[in-house]
Amino acid sequence: MKVLVVGNGGREHALAWKIKQSPLLTKLYAARGNAGIWQIAEKVDISPTDVEKLVDFARKEKIDLTVVGPEQPLSEGIVDAFEQAGLRIFGHKKNAAILEASKVFAKNFMKKYGIPTAFYETFDNEKDAVDFIKKMGTPIVIKADGLAAGKGVVIANTEKEAIETVKDMFGGRFGEASKRIVIEEFLEGEEASYIAMVDGEKLVPMATSQDHKRVFDGDKGPNTGGMGAYSPAPVITPEIEKQILEKIMYPTLKGMKAEGRQMRGFLYAGLMIGPKGINVLEFNVRMGDPETQPIMRRLESDLLQHMLDILDGKIDSVQPEWSNRWSIGVVMASKGYPGKYEKGFEITGIEKAEEDPDIVVFHAGTDLKDGKLITAGGRVLTVTAVGNTLMEAKEKVYKAIDKIHFEGAHYRKDIGDKGIKRILKQDL
Repeated sequence: MKVLVVGNGGREHALAWKIKQSPLLTKLYAARGNAGIWQIAEKVDISPTDVEKLVDFARKEKIDLTVVGPEQPLSEGIVDAFEQAGLRIFGHKKNAAILEASKVFAKNFMKKYGIPTAFYETFDNEKDAVDFIKKMGTPIVIKADGLAAGKGVVIANTEKEAIETVKDMFGGRFGEASKRIVIEEFLEGEEASYIAMVDGEKLVPMATSQDHKRVFDGDKGPNTGGMGAYSPAPVITPEIEKQILEKIMYPTLKGMKAEGRQMRGFLYAGLMIGPKGINVLEFNVRMGDPETQPIMRRLESDLLQHMLDILDGKIDSVQPEWSNRWSIGVVMASKGYPGKYEKGFEITGIEKAEEDPDIVVFHAGTDLKDGKLITAGGRVLTVTAVGNTLMEAKEKVYKAIDKIHFEGAHYRKDIGDKGIKRILKQDL
């Protein structure tokens, strides 16, 4: 089979890495990919959002399956375009991708179908938003309605910061994406990611994971696209998983179908588990980044086969097999991310780090220049490790990071700590 992976990041490298292991695969292509993906797939120099050119390429090359990594092409209708051209593609249609593409749609949808989420209001003007902030108090969460690469959510701890954020968003910080905003109550607790492969009202759960959104240790600083993740997430106990399925995942699939927005692809629920129970912070219509990287390290069955079975209407036969080892991924980012950062610094030491068979380094913002590997984005690499315990995986991943260098490299040093604390507590 010929497979095309669409996207440029760490998630796409992890998906490509896993698809590459399938005995069904004959040739792998990536549009546009990154320096890591190009080691295992042929580069297609087409932007992930240039849907028309991607359709032409897939037709010409007789691509058997296209797998879409990022949210932007999904929300712009890549699946609709491919299907209209008679091409197989794994992902949601545009009318279902709105669940991620519009925070306002998602919050109103959850309210309508009784899916637990934080109390909120939506706004299209500064005055009403500021009045609401003064009434609610802080901390408070402010979200741009549209897609903002994981950076459109601000947790404001003071009234001043909240009002400045509102002004900033309505002032065009995220362009069209922040013409409308959602302001919601701040929920205490522990975050977790629950991802499933879905088709209509049916689903197959992926391994659980926990992402770390804030840029600095101890969950401090601004939100990013994610600074690291580990799998499984001990905060999701079997009892909590049962509730997630009954109160969130199945009602979402049922509700979307009732709205004429049937889902088929990956569905991701970003959850807050705490004193107010289990609440949805956000829905994504694709695999998470950086969660995909540690999840793919634990998947022992054939991802390509699973996706094909779902497209053939055989989701009931899909049974992913998971390693019982722990996995962890830590993002090495450019200095200044998620704000301004410089590009073009040489990256060294990846081969040395990967001498340990338990280490795999997934590329995100990387490129090649004069035969050298260089930084080309905010999140540069996700270094992953597997271990028999979370503690062992954590030790391995940071040992590997010590061997990798580029100027201004920034990474969190506490990825996995919440899980370790929880495990130690359970063992007492």
